[in-house]
Amino acid sequence: MATVTAMASDKCLIMPPALKTGDKIAIISPASTPGDKNPQLAAATLRAWGFEPVIGHNVLTKYHSYAGTIEERCSDLRWALNDPDIKAIVCSRGGYGSAMLLDPMTHEDFKRHPKWIVGYSDITALHSAMVCSGVMSLHANMGGALGERGATDSINLMLLNVLTGKLPCYSVPAHPLNKMGTARGIVIGGNMAVFTNIGGSREWDFLDRDNIKDKDIILFFEDVSESMPRVNSMLQQLRLKGVLDQVKGIIVGRFTEYEPRDGYTDMNEMLSETLNRYNIPVCYDFPASHDESWNYPMIEGCPATLEVTPGGVTLQFGE
Repeated sequence: MATVTAMASDKCLIMPPALKTGDKIAIISPASTPGDKNPQLAAATLRAWGFEPVIGHNVLTKYHSYAGTIEERCSDLRWALNDPDIKAIVCSRGGYGSAMLLDPMTHEDFKRHPKWIVGYSDITALHSAMVCSGVMSLHANMGGALGERGATDSINLMLLNVLTGKLPCYSVPAHPLNKMGTARGIVIGGNMAVFTNIGGSREWDFLDRDNIKDKDIILFFEDVSESMPRVNSMLQQLRLKGVLDQVKGIIVGRFTEYEPRDGYTDMNEMLSETLNRYNIPVCYDFPASHDESWNYPMIEGCPATLEVTPGGVTLQFGE
């Protein structure tokens, strides 16, 4: 089992073992119910990659807007985590409800059999729980994109590479608002609304000051359908919480489905007024987003180097 030491820390985060042909991958719904074809289409892509997909019992259950009650969704999550034959977990979709599963869970549930949890959006709550439990997690496209975009899609193939043990190096174009510099640390973040909403839960909040005080952090975030005032409010919450004083670099993903307002051209311009005051590298419009054609896999808890130069941005995972 590979381990990677978090920089500036004597604690280790476990990197789940690389998958191999024939390994079982669970498909579950920790949050909202997906479309009826989602699990089977995702399973077809996983099967085309040589894995054996196993679909959770409650993956299509409907309870209000959720894929089952808390107990039903927890049952699928515990099964997928605790079965040693399951080597990775792919979430069918995000939506709402992942944070509701955290109270019934324990850190031991997440680290007993270290394995990738794959997803984004509301699944950020599970990524936070994984990192707080000492295990890396994988912010990436999930069931819908796997099934709809297929086994040969370039973004899906990036996910396959990480699952099979290849650490990525991403190069993206420069953005006029970028702040130059180099940062090294473990990458954590995801959906901005989700990780700010679980802020204050020390046990599960990967941005709690006690959890990050001995680590160098590169923070990334993105969101969808959040107004500019709401995003600014979340950003100020991070500032007042002291998070922005502690991180070594910031990666701003793409914000989608919002209307510019208050004289700002876009979300990046508004964010830069706060973020670019800090003496750290900051990059904007990085391919992490709810746009599944623009959502590179990000390894939560993995050491990485972020370089922001006039010529572009490089994010290299690994020490």
